[in-house]
Amino acid sequence: MSISFMNSENIYYAFRSGAHAVIKQKKELNNINVFPVPDGDTGTNLASLMQAILEESKVRDSAKETMYSIAEAALNGARENSGIIFAQFINGIYMALNEKRQISIADFSIATKNAVAYAYQSITNPVEGTILTVMRDWSESLFILKDKTSDFAQLFNRSLEDALQSLKRTPEKLKALKDASVVDSGAKGFVHFLEGAAYYLTTLNISETAESELPDDEEYETDVHQLENVDLTHRYCTEALIKGKNISLQQIKQSLQHLGNSLIVAGSSTKARVHIHTNSPADIIHRLRDFGKIIQQKADDMARQYDAVHARKHKIALVTDSIADLPTELMDQYQIHMIPLTIMIEDSSYLDKITISPTNLYKSMDNHDNYPTSSQPSQKAAEDFLKYLKSHYETIIVITVSKQMSGTFDTIVKASQNIGLNEKEIAIIDSKLNSGAQGLVVLKAAEDIAAGKEFPEVIKSIQHTIENTTIFVSIQTLKYMVRSGRVKKIQGITAKLVNVKPVVSIDDQGTGTITGKALSLIGNTKKIQSLVSEILETKKVVKYSIVHADAINRAQHFEQIFTSLIGKKPEYTTDISSIVAMNAGVGSVGIALTTE
Repeated sequence: MSISFMNSENIYYAFRSGAHAVIKQKKELNNINVFPVPDGDTGTNLASLMQAILEESKVRDSAKETMYSIAEAALNGARENSGIIFAQFINGIYMALNEKRQISIADFSIATKNAVAYAYQSITNPVEGTILTVMRDWSESLFILKDKTSDFAQLFNRSLEDALQSLKRTPEKLKALKDASVVDSGAKGFVHFLEGAAYYLTTLNISETAESELPDDEEYETDVHQLENVDLTHRYCTEALIKGKNISLQQIKQSLQHLGNSLIVAGSSTKARVHIHTNSPADIIHRLRDFGKIIQQKADDMARQYDAVHARKHKIALVTDSIADLPTELMDQYQIHMIPLTIMIEDSSYLDKITISPTNLYKSMDNHDNYPTSSQPSQKAAEDFLKYLKSHYETIIVITVSKQMSGTFDTIVKASQNIGLNEKEIAIIDSKLNSGAQGLVVLKAAEDIAAGKEFPEVIKSIQHTIENTTIFVSIQTLKYMVRSGRVKKIQGITAKLVNVKPVVSIDDQGTGTITGKALSLIGNTKKIQSLVSEILETKKVVKYSIVHADAINRAQHFEQIFTSLIGKKPEYTTDISSIVAMNAGVGSVGIALTTE
């Protein structure tokens, strides 16, 4: 039976069939992903978009309304370059359609032509040889064929041949593809989508089992070690989904374009998806608050992704959460992965250490009526993170903040169970610590992995390090601990009246505890000196670190004191996690140390 007009159900099931076809090719698309960065996740990102279409879109009364449902779902599920361009293309089709209950071939061909222009407009610097090129060539084919057939199945099957030829030409247009001997991954995903849609229009069955006619993976096999000149000048692939009224996509582009590259702004006047490669994710998120409410955000570390896919040093993936305080240089040196916790300020959420700057956090701590709160990573974020690591490493070790302080440990345990990881593949370890102490445990594990120790041996070493690591934090004021709920208000008021400056540590169970009190910062510092001196009477300090919350002068003073006392300089001095700062407060300084 030929289809001369597309109604609501035809559009809905054609898109579902196309979505299934893309999801089925996820691994293949990841394998050939080299542009704009070879981070091996184009298939995953396109699958996210397609899964959102499958889960969220609905058949509506008219073809236009159904297309709106699909477009909204696509925008919600869009991820990174190809995914957001694809979502913008779908939105462009919706916006170009008229209000008829059914769509003619002429209507559809004109809509796709307008959608291509809409997709190009979303990108600051469009590049040929990508998904954009194949979209354009396919839409031009539709426009030529619209007067030569009255059947949508024939229209799609004939135009699919032109799309395939356009795909094969992508290496001729983009040097990165030619050097790697692959076609563009996003473009190939688009052609797979067209295959699935054509299969439905031809058979009226959804493409859950239909075979692709595209060449096998082997034709596009590439030696990842030959990829050169990878541009990671802008490290974080940052995205946000915002909702609001009268959103200007053009104004968003103007506001962000000098903060990075690969900028894409897609959506409508009420919802926008933003993608940019940047070194300043916090600045991006801060600026976007002026345009609407941020309802989704992420900032993937492309340098670490590149390491995992193309420059992996070790077979064991080492992971910690953002509570562990380690300098970026050490995280990079040992290729340590980080999963961020979430900070909520008023009605907006942020990713600890990534999409909020300490300066903005400290202002929020003092200026807002509602004190910032924190939460562990979402179950889905943890599952996606572990799936990614599983695909690139033999085993995974995760060292979390004390489970007495956060639900992060339980979340990651549940995530690992949900995706079928067993104890031979992953070890999830409660550090029973936080901040610089947790950082020292992670650093020792990284050194063991770099030394070539095997999975069980590293785990045993981590447990030993945890047992011999502690932290002492000098609290300048109890105000922040009271506001964060770490100290009962009445206790805080009493302490304030007598100007108590506590020393906070962590007991053997991983619970925060006050181990000393003083009436001045000088007395407080001397108390910490005394505690460290007691340890030195019976044990040797292997490593120690200094951490602080916007208190570099106090941190440098600590360095001088403990370099003299311990006989060597700290392993590192660094800012503390924003979440730790919310509890310890601005001006706090700590020393973490590991003994033999």
